[in-house]
Formats: sequence, structure tokens, C-alpha cells
Amino acid sequence: MVLEEIAASLMWFSYALIPCLLTDGVAVLPAPQNISVQSTNMKHVLTWSPVMVPEEIVYYSVEYQGEYESLYMSHIWIPSNWCSPTTGLECDITDDITATVPYNLRVRATLGSQTSAWSTLKHPFNRNSTTLIPPGMEVTKDGFHLVIKLEDLGPQFEFFVAYWRREPGAKEHVKVVRPGGIPMHLETMEPGATYCVKARTFVKAIGRYSAFSQAECVKVQGESLPLALALFAFVGFMLVLVVVPFSVWKMGRLLRRSCCPVVVLPDTLKITSSPQKLISCRREEVEACATAGLSSEELLRAWI
Repeated sequence: MVLEEIAASLMWFSYALIPCLLTDGVAVLPAPQNISVQSTNMKHVLTWSPVMVPEEIVYYSVEYQGEYESLYMSHIWIPSNWCSPTTGLECDITDDITATVPYNLRVRATLGSQTSAWSTLKHPFNRNSTTLIPPGMEVTKDGFHLVIKLEDLGPQFEFFVAYWRREPGAKEHVKVVRPGGIPMHLETMEPGATYCVKARTFVKAIGRYSAFSQAECVKVQGESLPLALALFAFVGFMLVLVVVPFSVWKMGRLLRRSCCPVVVLPDTLKITSSPQKLISCRREEVEACATAGLSSEELLRAWI
């Protein structure tokens, strides 16, 4: 008698449980639980706990509803661009969150013809609550040039880069860099000096800054010219100052000799007396020749 009552109770419980698991004759999956949004540096990811069905693959759908859809489009829900459906347990909703307003988010599970109820995020998400962390950066030197390469966080980010020479009373310089991912020259460094750099992000869409990153420093070795090389350069310069003028002077002399050579007259053509004296001497010689007669032998000897 007791056993019959227990069996009747179990049967009644089973009949009472069936309507709870069926909707229009289709079994209903449990809804995903523990829905939350992880948002860092304007990248928003919706996460949830899995719906466990042994040896089956469960798919999930994600929908969102912004302020505009809620107020002006009769509370419609829009499927996420990347996660409808998905087999993962997270959805990158960054491209869906396009305004700084509250967004409602919900997830449901699907297995074949079975569909769970929607699980809605407890509190609407606003992207101005994102956590901004300092950007990753790489500080290097290219010769005497201080170079920085910042992490590429997307077009919404600007970077404020502060750099200074590490010494007492040094002035801190700030440059605004956009976008990241590209090496940028900051400063021409002096030999033997140490330079430090730090950076932070700014997102205009939400009007917020991140904290500054830890400062990174690089030192330029004393790569100035050695003393011997400097002395050699000075000697070479002095030689140039001496050799070049001498070469110009020598070349001028050669050109002048080539174009206007100096002609040396033989002694017989040189005039050693005045022209008047020469003329008077020649007249006397002519008169002497006219008065004095020469013999035939003397004429022959003179001719020969």
C-alpha cells in the first residue's frame, strides 16, 4: 500500500515537471548565467557561463539595445555583428557599442530546435566605464635619435608622450602622437646623456586619460670623436690651408709661362750703349772705311 502511494506520487511529480521543460512540445534549454562585460582600453567583451549538455554543441546568440533603439524604435533588439550565433563563451561587442550611452545586452542558448530563454545583463553597460591602462611602448635609439613606438590601440586613442634628459632641473617635453604602431623620433640626444620617456592615452569619445606608464630610459654612449681622430682632422685642415694656396700660385706661374714665355736675346742683339752713340760710331766707321783702301788679299780674306 505504501509502495503504491510512493509510485503514484512520483508519477504525479513527473507529469507536473514535463510542462516546465516543454514549451509547445519542445524542450527548453537552461539560459546562460553569469553575464558580464569586461572592458579595457575601449575593447568590450561580453562573457557568460556555458550551458552544459553532454556530447552536444550549444550555440549562443547575442543581442544589444542602445538608447536610440529603446526610446525611438519600440525597444527592438539588434543581433551582434560577430556573435550570432557562436559556440564560444564570449563576444567582442566593441563594434556594436558606437555611442557613449547605456546599452542593454542579452544572451540565449540554442541546441537544434531547443532554445533557452534570454539572459539579460543585470545593469546596462556604458563604454565610459572602460578601464584605461597605460599603453605599451618601446623606447630605442637610432644613432643619436631618441625613438618611441607605441602600442596601436585604435583610431579613438591619442598618446601624450613625455620625455626628458635625466639630470637635475631637467625640463619635461610633451608630444601628442596619433596613431600608434609607428616609430616616431622624439629628440636628438647628446653623447653620454640619459633620456627617459613615459606615455599615457587619451580617448576623446569619453573624455578620459589613462595613467602614465613606467618611465623607460636609454643612455647614449660617449661616441664623440677620439682625440687622435680630432687631431688628425685638425692637421689635415691645416695642410689644406697651406697646400691649396701654394697649388694655386704654382698653377698660375705655369699658365703664365705657357701663354707668355720669356724670350732671352743673344748677346749680339743686346744694346749696351745709347742709340745716339751707336749712330755716331757707325758714321765714323763708314768714313774710315771710305778713306782707307783695302788690298786685294785683305778683301779676299774678309770675304772668306
